[in-house]
Amino acid sequence: MTRVLVTGATGFVGRILCEKLSQGGYNVRAALRADRSMPSWVADKVVVGDIDEDTDWGEALTGVNIVVHLAARAHVIHDRAANSELYFATNAGGTRRLAEACAAAGVHRFVYLSSVKVNGEATVDRPYAASDEPRPEDDYGKSKWLAEEHLTQIVACTSMSAVIVRSPLVYGPRVRANFLRLLQIVNKGWPLPLGAIHNRRSLVSIWNLCDFLIHVLQNPVASNRTWMVSDGEDLSTPELAQRIGRAMNRPVRLLPIPAYLLSLIGRLAGKKAEMARLCGSLAVDITPTCRALGWSPPITVDESIARTVSWYLSER
Repeated sequence: MTRVLVTGATGFVGRILCEKLSQGGYNVRAALRADRSMPSWVADKVVVGDIDEDTDWGEALTGVNIVVHLAARAHVIHDRAANSELYFATNAGGTRRLAEACAAAGVHRFVYLSSVKVNGEATVDRPYAASDEPRPEDDYGKSKWLAEEHLTQIVACTSMSAVIVRSPLVYGPRVRANFLRLLQIVNKGWPLPLGAIHNRRSLVSIWNLCDFLIHVLQNPVASNRTWMVSDGEDLSTPELAQRIGRAMNRPVRLLPIPAYLLSLIGRLAGKKAEMARLCGSLAVDITPTCRALGWSPPITVDESIARTVSWYLSER
């Protein structure tokens, strides 16, 4: 049985990925920051502590065939400048340390969950492609890009293969940030000043992302390349709100406030970044992914939103 080590196994994506891996016949080992109970589909666990340039991966990698590296210091809006080095220590240095240990331990494949923020913060003329020149703007994006560089350099001189997956915003049970706030606003029936917004944003549900991560575990075509992933259907922010409303059986009131005025309000309120995410475009092109790998998102956007809404309402 193929043994897969998952970092970030208790996180937003990791919880569902471990379950899906077990259902697919994989032996799942969780790498944990601190000891905690794990569900039955995790075969065993190893506490590795903080993930950085000094993490000891010896015990965790014993007998492991594939590593899926999800753990990262997550992006935080308006994070303190003092935390800048933490992104690089965890996301870049930690990934390099793990990849070096994997290559030395004879791991066959390293699957790395990166981010569309490596490409940049917004699209204008066309969606981002994996082949585009990276233009990360914040420390999170820069640290993820540096991690990709480290991984590419390591596999170039070892027998280990790597798969880099750049993901846009992931949603599903336990989602946070703007997606959760949108769920809350729609549920309360508050009007949204987004009726004049005509942006395009790519999203990926946690189910489609996990399906793709499992798809590339042993696919030879995926080896040593970077892939974009999404739900395959881009939405404007007003469309997303309306679909959430349909899933909740709630009316959605959209006020046609001009985008330039919303941008001004965002700057005055110190919410420039949040407003940019609501009003701007950020899309990825998964056509090469689907064609080359023979993959397509198995769950529709409407079904994914319905599942997420079901979780949200059950929590309340």
